[in-house]
Amino acid sequence: MRLVPIDDGNCFACGPDNPIGLHLRFERAGPRSVRAHVVLDRSFQGWRDVAHGGIVIALLDEAMAHAAGAAGFRGITASLSTRFRAPIPLLRPLDIDGEVLWMRRNVLGLHAKVSEDGRVLAEGEGHFVSRGAIDPSSRLAKDLERS
Repeated sequence: MRLVPIDDGNCFACGPDNPIGLHLRFERAGPRSVRAHVVLDRSFQGWRDVAHGGIVIALLDEAMAHAAGAAGFRGITASLSTRFRAPIPLLRPLDIDGEVLWMRRNVLGLHAKVSEDGRVLAEGEGHFVSRGAIDPSSRLAKDLERS
């Protein structure tokens, strides 16, 4: 079965229709890069006042997916490695950046980071497999077009 990603608005990380989601809104930061801003509330806590590690990985993964979208591709995560440099605070403004570093055939190499006031708190490297071009009529394409 060949999975084709479809954005139905219910994604946990960026879906506007998901009542318990993160509701991330990425903007184009360059031809192959994106940025979003978020303040994580206590529902995303791991240890006291610190974001759960799985939530941080979701932020990185989503930044990579949207960077792939900014480059024009629908991507599926093949691998992702994460480095936590410092605890990710709750209730404070964070920046999430994603960038496509390279592409070979249908595999994209990506980098993402979560930072606060310019200080990198977590970063990840990943490989995505492209499942074709972004549909120009999709919500992601329209959001990136506006930014």
